[in-house]
Amino acid sequence: MKFNNPIISQRADPQVYLHDDGYYYFTASVPEYDRIELRRAKTLKGLADPESIITAWQKPDEGPYSELIWAPEIHLVQGRWMIYFAAAPSREIKDDLFQHRMYAIENLSSDPMTPEWTFAGQVDSGIDAFCLDATVFHHQEKDYYIWAQKDPKIAGNSNLYIAEMATPIQLKLPGTLLTVPEFEWETRGFMVNEGPYLLQSHGKVWLTYSASATDENYCMGMLWADESSDLLVADNWHKSPVPVFRTNWPAKVYGPGHSSFTKDEQGNDVLVYHARDYTEIEGDPLWDPNRHTRMKSFTWKDGMPDFGNAE
Repeated sequence: MKFNNPIISQRADPQVYLHDDGYYYFTASVPEYDRIELRRAKTLKGLADPESIITAWQKPDEGPYSELIWAPEIHLVQGRWMIYFAAAPSREIKDDLFQHRMYAIENLSSDPMTPEWTFAGQVDSGIDAFCLDATVFHHQEKDYYIWAQKDPKIAGNSNLYIAEMATPIQLKLPGTLLTVPEFEWETRGFMVNEGPYLLQSHGKVWLTYSASATDENYCMGMLWADESSDLLVADNWHKSPVPVFRTNWPAKVYGPGHSSFTKDEQGNDVLVYHARDYTEIEGDPLWDPNRHTRMKSFTWKDGMPDFGNAE
């Protein structure tokens, strides 16, 4: 399927969740960072002008999760609709980092588009430091949670961790460290591994993530493990030494990343991501609203995903 990109303007950190009701559910960071928006449609292209769109949750005026609502993701976990997100008590930067922690809202009805979302609580990572970008997945009868985390003992902004889930908001700790920013392409501007998302196919569990600063240096890395292996053992994961998706200079698609995966209406694999169409950013890239949601179909080559060029 060919997409007319960008699909949705000014929606960063996009996630598409295809449910067994036949609907595509979409959420992403909004430029104001003040709410969680949820939309759904029967087709991927229909998400641009959806039949239904709601504000699932609005941030409070004050408190530990009252600012900078980032990277929401919707999942059905243990029979409960959950949206995981990160938030901070203020916009203040301390020790060179924002003060985000991870939280969740839940909807106990069968229809996530009903206005019944309520705050479910904080997801404790076991490390009281900057953390964000949680994703969850179900594999071999277990639920797993993967997130980006600052460890004060490790240089850089964030690493990736995995833990099994006891409940939709409680982890079996401690988590396992999967990857730290180590290659040159992961450390441009900032030392970052963030935005993880899972793809299960071809006998393996594939984990993409984003690296470096959120400008044109932003790109995607990838880990993978055999589907039969213990995913909580770091040595069972392999890491690509090169990025698998990056800026396409001729096409003027800059800083593609924060990916998620879905399938189109014909069952083909689709990569969902954000990118900008210019590099001249004034000030901090986080405050530039023009990271747009894009999509592209991808194929497989020699048993590995081949994402091709950003478009």
